[in-house]
Amino acid sequence: MKFAVVGAGAIGGWLAARLALAGEDVSVIARGATLARIDRCGIQLHSDGRNALARVRVASSAQALGAQDVVLLAVKAPALPGLAPTLAPLLRTDTLILHAGNGLPWWYFLPPGQPCSGLRLRGVDPQGTVEAALPLPQVLGLSVFAACHCPEPGVVQHDSGGRLVLGEPAGGESARTQQLALRLQRAGLDALPSSDIRREIWLKLLGNACFNPVSLLTGATTDEMIDQPQLHALFVQLMEEVIAIGGRLGLRLQVDPARRIAQARSLGPIRTSMLQDLQTGRAVELDAIVGTVLECAAAVAMPAPTLAGILAMARLRARHAGLPAL
Repeated sequence: MKFAVVGAGAIGGWLAARLALAGEDVSVIARGATLARIDRCGIQLHSDGRNALARVRVASSAQALGAQDVVLLAVKAPALPGLAPTLAPLLRTDTLILHAGNGLPWWYFLPPGQPCSGLRLRGVDPQGTVEAALPLPQVLGLSVFAACHCPEPGVVQHDSGGRLVLGEPAGGESARTQQLALRLQRAGLDALPSSDIRREIWLKLLGNACFNPVSLLTGATTDEMIDQPQLHALFVQLMEEVIAIGGRLGLRLQVDPARRIAQARSLGPIRTSMLQDLQTGRAVELDAIVGTVLECAAAVAMPAPTLAGILAMARLRARHAGLPAL
């Protein structure tokens, strides 16, 4: 299969390197220093105490690569509306499209037959350009449970985790989901098909919507925050709000916030994606990770005062740091 990974940051670089090292045909779309480093040296992957060099085809545009079997979108949510219309050269009518991003994806409410069906999430696709450019029948849902960071362009440090969950946006099982999961497993990735990918994405969001904005405010890693009793209590309250909103959306969420927080604590000192963005001066994904949850809350008439207050403070923190809060 021909895989194209759009975006060679932490998660995109990790996925591209793992696939290439397993012998798959991998192309990467990158830019700037990352493109130059990968073109010259490949992707340097540090994982589980081992170092590996993955050689991949790299380009600055989709036009240079042509049609692919699988397109993995690994860019920040704010970049996707501008990028999606340029990806047409990668797509045939049978090309699979997966978004390895944080927060809720643009397609989350597009399949029919669910609460709030047809709701457009303006926090991730304000003008509908992503929906128009990436055909829903070719989309598979993806949730990535891995912590990675880039100490420098083209170099990926895999810190923990590695589970990939994929499934049909409308739910249920499909041959293409099973086949792609098997292909990823053969590449050594911990890939699992799910009959309810919307639930899996919400479960990941449960941690991101709580830990990410608070790390932006505090500058602390997850273990530092969780070990503070007042912040631990805040996380419980935030998770309860997010779980309640998900319940109104018909999601089956049997989650104990205290246990979910303990799982995060067991991973040790994790720098959230927002903390990494703050420290490197990049735009923070507040709309995708937190704003979309509040869009859902408004749609189901569910108050979420704690989450709304945290979002307001996080926006102010980003503004004072000179960062776009998108």
